[in-house]
Amino acid sequence: MDARLPAPTDLLPHRPPFLFVDEILDLAPGESARARWRVDPEAAFFAGHFPGNPILPGVLIVEALAQTGALAALAEPGTAGKLALFAGIGKARFRRVVRPGEDLVLETRLTRRRGMLGSGEGTASVEGVTACQTELSFALVDAEGAGA
Repeated sequence: MDARLPAPTDLLPHRPPFLFVDEILDLAPGESARARWRVDPEAAFFAGHFPGNPILPGVLIVEALAQTGALAALAEPGTAGKLALFAGIGKARFRRVVRPGEDLVLETRLTRRRGMLGSGEGTASVEGVTACQTELSFALVDAEGAGA
């Protein structure tokens, strides 16, 4: 990992078992992020999705892309103390099954920002083959009191 890049946990409040970004590969604050998720073959959800034929759930791929977009948004100056929340998911397409033990490369580009609202486009791939593409929208809120 590039010594100049932060760890995902430096920017995201997520922690295992709901942290789906292991390493930041590239980061342009307020613009884009590229990250890697090494899909753990021992993850509990594989036992039920699907027994004898484990497949990474598509919703977790979309969440991983959202976390990657949050890296870009939260790396921007002026976002300290903010939390990135989903505001919407659109045009999600799944093109390749992701299996336990594979490395998922996540790329999210922020396409629009208006105040604390924004949107982006994400692509997840394995060995250069697209697994998922989607549009995401988000809201940045104060982390304190976000659950109230």
